[in-house]
Amino acid sequence: MMLRKLAMAALVAAGPCLAGTAALASPSVVASPNGYGPGTIVVKTNERKLYLVLGEGRALRYPVGVGKPGKQWAGATRIDGKYRQPAWSPPDDVKRDNPRIPDVIPGGSPANPMGVAAMTLAGGQYAIHGTNRPNSVGGYVSYGCVRMYNQDIADLFERVSVGTQVIVTPR
Repeated sequence: MMLRKLAMAALVAAGPCLAGTAALASPSVVASPNGYGPGTIVVKTNERKLYLVLGEGRALRYPVGVGKPGKQWAGATRIDGKYRQPAWSPPDDVKRDNPRIPDVIPGGSPANPMGVAAMTLAGGQYAIHGTNRPNSVGGYVSYGCVRMYNQDIADLFERVSVGTQVIVTPR
């Protein structure tokens, strides 16, 4: 009985810490978006969620940050590169809006918006990547990239390969 009381007291005391951890705890296993084959990544911009379709009606769901209004896009592409601790060079539109940004920010720098890993998408300047600003996940925050918690991009990075199909849809 005393052990149970101590365990409950510890759980109650840790509550605020666990709540913060729970907010970052992901992915969740959920029903799969309809119409996509196993291994497909589906980003639903309006939900600010990324799904990795597992098959048998299941998917892993991750919270993400997506493009700001006017910076969003939709379409089909594929992962064409995978990088850990990538350096980052701001695209022209980012540099135009923020001319003081350095031309290159080294990988591992706290100022690097790629976080711990990035997977580039074919046909553009977009990527699915981590972030050093976890409060931005869940919002309309980027210039079109898909932003994930660092632990989530590390998890997804291990689950998919170059060539994985990526579908970005507004719904």
